Amino acid sequence: MFVDRVQIEVAAGDGGPGVRSFRREKYVPRGGPDGGDGGAGGSVIIRAAPGVDSLAALAQRKQWRAERGGSGGPANRHGANGADVTLLVPPGTLIIDESTGLVIKDLAAAEDEIVAARGGAGGRGNMHFKSATNRAPRESTPGEKGESRRLLLELKVIADVGLVGRPNAGKSTLLSRLSRARPEIADYAFTTKKPMLGIVSVSPDRSFVLADLPGLIEGAHAGVGLGHEFLRHVERAGILVHVVEPSPADDTDPVANYRAIREELVRYDASLGSRPEIVVMSKCELPEAERVRDSLAKALGREVLAISAVTGEGLDTLLRAVVAALDRREATP
Repeated sequence: MFVDRVQIEVAAGDGGPGVRSFRREKYVPRGGPDGGDGGAGGSVIIRAAPGVDSLAALAQRKQWRAERGGSGGPANRHGANGADVTLLVPPGTLIIDESTGLVIKDLAAAEDEIVAARGGAGGRGNMHFKSATNRAPRESTPGEKGESRRLLLELKVIADVGLVGRPNAGKSTLLSRLSRARPEIADYAFTTKKPMLGIVSVSPDRSFVLADLPGLIEGAHAGVGLGHEFLRHVERAGILVHVVEPSPADDTDPVANYRAIREELVRYDASLGSRPEIVVMSKCELPEAERVRDSLAKALGREVLAISAVTGEGLDTLLRAVVAALDRREATP
């Protein structure tokens, strides 16, 4: 099950209390204080781990609590430190404070981590309060309270290349042809309800991550349909491949469809307007595809590639264009 947003509560462990204790040994008169310190409470750590691709493991449990520290003991014995709790999330996960909406940390890369709730320090035993004027202190301190907070964890898929376009434009079929990913494919809109990732191998030493991002509709930037659920995943894609179908089932104009999706992207995040983009006409095996492609290229004043995920036509050309765009992006400081 793919889950890309969860709400959880994290609570670190309290520090253990320090103790009051005095030496009681047969041949040590006036032994003095020997109360030990309490142990530190465990912390809750959130770490981005390679191989984790969903927040599903955190979805069924709302509270995560670390272990409290142990009490100090006589003979200056230190209490045991509480065990930490480490939550593993996919790279690309945002850690957001639920009460303020502020992003605490963007775990963009594998092994990035954050201490989401820090454990309380252990209390001090009475040995710390001994002085020249207070030889038998009876003071000790309790441990500090551990931090607690409510968090929103939100995943934004990290991909080198993102497929965007209207529902049923052919993105899922294209992903299945270029990679080993097996998205759901059907002839109705919104077949894809969650991002799908695939590794595209261009050569033995070159590959990239391709994401099939769910189809967009007008008003998506304002949350129409599942707009925000879809659009946040586009932000991470370094290059966009905009898939336009030549003969939409609803008889809409392909050029207008392209412009509508571009507007939704820009209105959601202005930086998406300058993101490198490759425009492709899908389903080029259809008789009207060449005419529509020429019309779209003329309207946009740029090249439009023609591909067919069914016959394989144009896929090599698309791959070369994607690799060239990735090379240019990597070469840009």
